[in-house]
Amino acid sequence: MFDRLEISVLPPGPRFGVHLRFWVNGEEVVAGAVGEGGCGPLANDVLPAGRRSPLRATGVPRRVELGEPVCTGGCCGFLSVVVQRIGDIVQWSDWRVPSLEDPPLEFHFEACQYDAELARVEADRWWRIYT
Repeated sequence: MFDRLEISVLPPGPRFGVHLRFWVNGEEVVAGAVGEGGCGPLANDVLPAGRRSPLRATGVPRRVELGEPVCTGGCCGFLSVVVQRIGDIVQWSDWRVPSLEDPPLEFHFEACQYDAELARVEADRWWRIYT
């Protein structure tokens, strides 16, 4: 059985700009791995205009930062994962987490669902008014 990815774009708050949250199988991945008050990646970094998103899975593994704790990634480290496509599967593996946190499990997404979810978020640019 495949994991299911949902991506949310959150408006800016008092501390962070427009950023993303990742839900896998109904559970929020970033908060669980960076601690309370942490932040997902900035939308401009992960959904860049005119360039491919680093979340786009290819046959070449790529490490992508997905979040940071409230104290910032420069202090305790960033949450990152290796994203790669293996046939009809997109795999998130080899997690690196901020100090003292537990890494998420390895995830395996059906490539067509993963691509559709990423395309949906890339196409909805409402958040650009804040940048």
